[in-house]
Amino acid sequence: MNIVIIGGSGLIGKQLTILLRQTGHTVTAASPSSGVNAVTGEGLSEALEGAQVVVDVTNSPSFDDEAVMHFFRASTQNLLAACARAGVSHFVALSVVGSERLPESGYFRAKVAQEALIKAGPVPYTLVRATQFFEFLMSVAHVGTVGNTVPLPSAPLQPIAAADVAAALADVAVQVPLNGTCEVAGPQALPLDALIRRVLQARQDPREVVSEANALYFGTRIDERSLVPGPGARIGPTTLAKWLANGY
Repeated sequence: MNIVIIGGSGLIGKQLTILLRQTGHTVTAASPSSGVNAVTGEGLSEALEGAQVVVDVTNSPSFDDEAVMHFFRASTQNLLAACARAGVSHFVALSVVGSERLPESGYFRAKVAQEALIKAGPVPYTLVRATQFFEFLMSVAHVGTVGNTVPLPSAPLQPIAAADVAAALADVAVQVPLNGTCEVAGPQALPLDALIRRVLQARQDPREVVSEANALYFGTRIDERSLVPGPGARIGPTTLAKWLANGY
């Protein structure tokens, strides 16, 4: 297949490119660094010429409410229009488990808006919703840090390795479109406070995690259902212990 990855220079895009090329597909890794900008539309028509599948793994460089909404609206509208012109038969987009359950967050509102555009768009699609990546757990700690403490709730998080997300996307990309949503998550749900405490300890980080029911997760409150997948989710094989043992 001829597959174009939008956001091909990022964490997921790089791994996805390798996986798809290893299985014999022709892959174009497109990003602003290669002259393809989904937000402005620059280079999209040329990059998508002859494409059968397009995978969108882009992410906003800013989490500011207005900026992130503009990013996902503009990029998705431009991508769908370019895919329709090019006759793309499958549009795959990476999204986030629980987005609709966190309306206080501008980022998650933007992801919901992105999904709505894709569902209403002209191109057959599959939405792949992933839980938080292991690779971003330190960011959770940094955002929540107050002095030398990290106040966090004990609501569960079921994080996943980026490599397992890329593997799921590689499988989905070569299948027929679902015109629906699938979820992918890590093998174990853990209380957020205990999870971050474990990651900090593994890195010998002196910050203390403090359990606080009303503490925020990237600016929004979460509960027992907010960040975990529903029944039938694809479960990645990499455990937190294995990920940490690999030196990440």
